[in-house]
Amino acid sequence: MPGSGAGGVVAAGHPQAAQAGARVLREGGNAVDAAVAAMLTSFVAEPLLTGMGAGGYMLTAGFDAEPVLLDFFVVAPGQGRPAAPDVQLQPVVVDFGDARQVFHVGAASVGAWGMPAGIAEAMRRWGSVPLNELVAPAAALARAGVALNGPQGYISGILEGVLMATPESAAVFAPDGRALREGDIMRWPQLADAIELLGAEGADPFYTGDPAQAVVTWLDERGGVLTAPDLSAYEAVARAPVQAGYRGRTVLTNPPPNAGGPLLAAALLDLDAGPVSTTRLVDVMESAQRARTGTFVAGLAQEGFAERFLGRHMGNTTHVSILDAGGRACAVTVTNGEGSGIVVPGTGMHPNNIMGEEDLNPLGFHAFPPGRRMPSMMAPTIVLGADGVQLVLGSAGSNRIRSAILQTIVGVIDHGLDAHAAVHAPRVHFEAGTVFAEPGIAVDELVARGHEVVAFRDQNLFFGGVQAVHRHVAPDGTATVTGAGDPRRGGAAVVA
Repeated sequence: MPGSGAGGVVAAGHPQAAQAGARVLREGGNAVDAAVAAMLTSFVAEPLLTGMGAGGYMLTAGFDAEPVLLDFFVVAPGQGRPAAPDVQLQPVVVDFGDARQVFHVGAASVGAWGMPAGIAEAMRRWGSVPLNELVAPAAALARAGVALNGPQGYISGILEGVLMATPESAAVFAPDGRALREGDIMRWPQLADAIELLGAEGADPFYTGDPAQAVVTWLDERGGVLTAPDLSAYEAVARAPVQAGYRGRTVLTNPPPNAGGPLLAAALLDLDAGPVSTTRLVDVMESAQRARTGTFVAGLAQEGFAERFLGRHMGNTTHVSILDAGGRACAVTVTNGEGSGIVVPGTGMHPNNIMGEEDLNPLGFHAFPPGRRMPSMMAPTIVLGADGVQLVLGSAGSNRIRSAILQTIVGVIDHGLDAHAAVHAPRVHFEAGTVFAEPGIAVDELVARGHEVVAFRDQNLFFGGVQAVHRHVAPDGTATVTGAGDPRRGGAAVVA
């Protein structure tokens, strides 16, 4: 569902989330207020992708003198433990139809979450609407229930092995002995209670209060690594975003210790050197993958790493993108992984499985020291042109995040597409020596060059879920804003 107009636009991973954000804009809230409203609604409308036990990143421009990246991603657990436990992770195979991927769940897959801290810090810095007002619609929705749409029903089906991993998780996500499907109603009163607690008391209960203690105890009894010190020490961190030039624009994205932002910035810098083609895109993607070595991952925590790394190139997740009528932009990407398969009774929490994500643990599971911020691929991104914000975007999709964002930027800037056309365009992705391609991608030259190609039969959520807002300024100075939600994941854009 595209959206366009001269004022604010919200693009989100679910129509209800986009509508919640647009409603806040119409009532006078700013882009961050709207983003938080959309995020809270996504806890209910996209419960398999996000939630109170998730983590993420928020990138803003137009609020402060300089753009800010707020990092509230998951932290490696185990602080205060005398020795590393014998970690047991439960593998689950997820079948995308034309590709398969193994995820790992269980108590030991849970890291220290950042969602409550991120929301509270975002509202403290930039919010103009009281948090207790923003939470009310989402809490009411959690009690009334939301019917799963097609994409959410599909996600529920392919993640059935995760959702039924424990009786407590199955009671919420598979109440009739099978994972919820399209048209089924998802209700979670305990989630409503947790959302209201966040609105009334802020983030503290989820780090030092009863919910925090309940989750730590529950996980510890089942082989978990998370400790009370992990949670009590957690804080959201503000960082300066990475900047990369592309076709005369400035691209702002996620800095280290995140991994996706520097790799995306490097790909743009490489691509800026010449014309764009499918083979050129694949070459750039292959180069970015080669750069993600053990040395790269280990170096992400070092001071000045981004400048050194990018200097050599000079020459189940959801996303919300918002541009308000005042020109303020907010891009926020969050994830619960696939969820740990563990629902802690009475807390409304289905904690993340970030410690069981192979994509985020290239050095091996639990190889990062306790307290280390995990090196996510998520990369909320803002493109600045001569007239201010031109593009606000981000994506879901694990390792496919950076390729999805890269191709959307190319679509807008190189091919002159609006947000809807750029998001809907077919995508290609290179990983582990294989090129994955959607219908509409010419693959003959790739095959001729010796690439192994997996041709998908239809567009698929495997290729990410980009939510984008594009601001175009005509020669006469008239600005038009378009937005698009990715059909691969049921996204939507709504005009405020």
